[in-house]
Amino acid sequence: MCLSRRGPSGGQAHDPAVATLIASFTGADCLVYGIGNVGRQDDGLGWAYVDWLEASGAAGVATLHRGYQLVLEDADLLRPFARVLFVDATKDPAVDLAALSRPEPLADVPFSSHALTVPTLLATARLCFDAEPEAWLLALRGHSFDLEVGLTPGARASLAAAGVGASSR
Repeated sequence: MCLSRRGPSGGQAHDPAVATLIASFTGADCLVYGIGNVGRQDDGLGWAYVDWLEASGAAGVATLHRGYQLVLEDADLLRPFARVLFVDATKDPAVDLAALSRPEPLADVPFSSHALTVPTLLATARLCFDAEPEAWLLALRGHSFDLEVGLTPGARASLAAAGVGASSR
């Protein structure tokens, strides 16, 4: 599901249904998990999104979490939540600014236990803890992932497409 798409005038047209879905992650049964590394420019998009939720109060009473990458221990973190929104940067050129998808559990065998995919984490949570939260992945388009603090203008446009007014990082 594309969060934003090119409008007929070349500008950005936002999908209100997607924005409403993202904004619904405010209850005590919700987790918003920002994935990334603020020391690698646009890789910090997930954290910047969580920073904004925290600063603006837009997350309500949802639990906010930041992680550098998904790890096996995160399967236990998912256990008490009915709904989870993962937010991560993407290099995928098919994503203009932001895209929302519904990942399904997939029990694949990763090379490392400290670099899991969202589907692998969901499968692990189901297998080990009988946890099956409704999961969504908000992919925000990043452009530069060099060793530098700060988001590029393109990354800031991705945040804006996801409804972020201003980022604290």
